[in-house]
Amino acid sequence: MIDVRPSQRMRDLGVVQHGAGILAEPARAFDLPAERDEAERIVDELFAAMERIGQVHPFAKGMGIAAPQIGIGRAAAVVQPPGDAPAIILLNPRITTGSDETDEQYEGCLSFFDVRGLVPRPLKITVETTALTGETAATVYERGLARLIHHEIDHLDGLLYTARMRSDIAPIPVEEYRQTGRAWAYE
Repeated sequence: MIDVRPSQRMRDLGVVQHGAGILAEPARAFDLPAERDEAERIVDELFAAMERIGQVHPFAKGMGIAAPQIGIGRAAAVVQPPGDAPAIILLNPRITTGSDETDEQYEGCLSFFDVRGLVPRPLKITVETTALTGETAATVYERGLARLIHHEIDHLDGLLYTARMRSDIAPIPVEEYRQTGRAWAYE
């Protein structure tokens, strides 16, 4: 049996991989409600991608995917919290505040799934999003959910988690990460 690298498996499932230009570019915001149909179509594509990925890889701590990761340069992402919580749809999200209190946890990314990296992030963030109707709303997220959402918003800003890592730390191979016993991993 041929051992398929996790990144190759993600590529086969339609996830754009590290090095693709679209991952380094800020995503274009939606003009809502004028682009409502386009936003709904892209959100549907994100949910379909999450379904495909979820069938081959379990995400006990939750998962998220941003439109650039499926080759669409628009400001949309979907986050599935752990457990039975409903998915969170993020349209034109932006972080308006972040707590001074941070923690550093391992993160993974569907766009380079062979490694994990220690990433410091605020324990609490406030995120402003736009509804399909054009209204904006602000929501506060904490701890693990804040980390998941911040990671996806970074994708929409053209950043990968490696940009947030301390300069003296490098990502580690997923095989080595599995031996760390660290409790948090967001992918």
